[in-house]
Amino acid sequence: MKKRFLSAGLAVVMAASLTACGGSGSASTTTAAAGEAKAEGESKAAESSAAADGASFKIGGIGPVTGGAAVYGLAVQHGAEIAVKEINEAGGINGYPVEFQFQDDEHDAEKSVNAYNTLKDWGMQALMGTVTSAPCIAVADKTAADNMFQITPSGSAVECAANPNVYRVCYSDPAQGTASAKYIGEHKLASKVAVIYDSSDVYSSGIYEKFAQEAPNQGIEVVDAEAFTADSNKDFSTQLQKAKESGAELVFLPIYYTEASLILQQANTMGFAPQFFGCDGMDGILQVQNFDVKLAEGLMLLTPFAADATDDLTVKFVKSFEDAYGETPIQFAADAYDAMYVIKAAMEEANVTPDMTVGDICDAMEGAMTKIKVDGLTGTNMTWTEDGEPEKDPKAVQVVDGAYKAME
Repeated sequence: MKKRFLSAGLAVVMAASLTACGGSGSASTTTAAAGEAKAEGESKAAESSAAADGASFKIGGIGPVTGGAAVYGLAVQHGAEIAVKEINEAGGINGYPVEFQFQDDEHDAEKSVNAYNTLKDWGMQALMGTVTSAPCIAVADKTAADNMFQITPSGSAVECAANPNVYRVCYSDPAQGTASAKYIGEHKLASKVAVIYDSSDVYSSGIYEKFAQEAPNQGIEVVDAEAFTADSNKDFSTQLQKAKESGAELVFLPIYYTEASLILQQANTMGFAPQFFGCDGMDGILQVQNFDVKLAEGLMLLTPFAADATDDLTVKFVKSFEDAYGETPIQFAADAYDAMYVIKAAMEEANVTPDMTVGDICDAMEGAMTKIKVDGLTGTNMTWTEDGEPEKDPKAVQVVDGAYKAME
């Protein structure tokens, strides 16, 4: 078993994808063409046989579809469902259709393990999940013990991908913290920054730690850092007052959208109007019930997906999502969509079939993950390192007129 070295590299690996082209019709070319035609016919026959035998790939998903983090889980479930529908309409994976089942974990580690066991009983062969970090860490230990392939769309804590069978689509927390500091510094958004973070949450504290380390390298002074915990996440007046008194030009919020919505409301009440900047956990703030989205105007967040992007893949995905679910997709939906296509690419690279054992499928896909390149919603030419981390460009969006707009 390979040893994982946890890293947070943000280098972009660029590679050209080459396709073979035909020759000039010589005897040797004709023979080759005949051979290719025969191989193609055999491949189609095998696919027909695969469809006829009723076999399918069973891929599970886990995340919160109820409770305080439901915006994330529902987005992941729906994004994955769109990908599965497309994959099946295009012939499945290696000629086999995909069955997808998603289980609710309410953003709770114990319930996430229960959901995993439910999916195992169903016959799951690979896991797309979990959505949030603490449940993902708990489930990753189970998939490692079972040698089941797992890719999390959005579990960003370092420990989520510490096991050799687990990969991720999103950046790790350290990568987000470092990338946020670089983005703020390189775009000269502010030189004096205050931070409000959740010291009881591995996601938030992990991002803050790396942000604080990178900030001096970017000419940023962290003039104030205020913590809260899960037991004190309703009243932020003290933290906001200290941030205001520090002279901060920007307040960095490496937290989830629920607490962020309260912070923006309370900052508005006290007349404190700095630039606010968050990470992917901020995505979902525009869907918070009874939240005045005008308070989020100008808010920036580091995210690899912008629904208003004009590339063909994004336009198609957004339309499919809006038609199916009646709302604009957020980054978590895009992460999940990409995760399903990563599974497809790895399965096809490894030529796996549903009759293989879970362990054999996992071993084959592990070997394939460092070979594939995927053009997705959250990055082009995405590749994966042996330690499970994606390599792609960081991007940011800003809330403008109540919607996310891609930034340079």
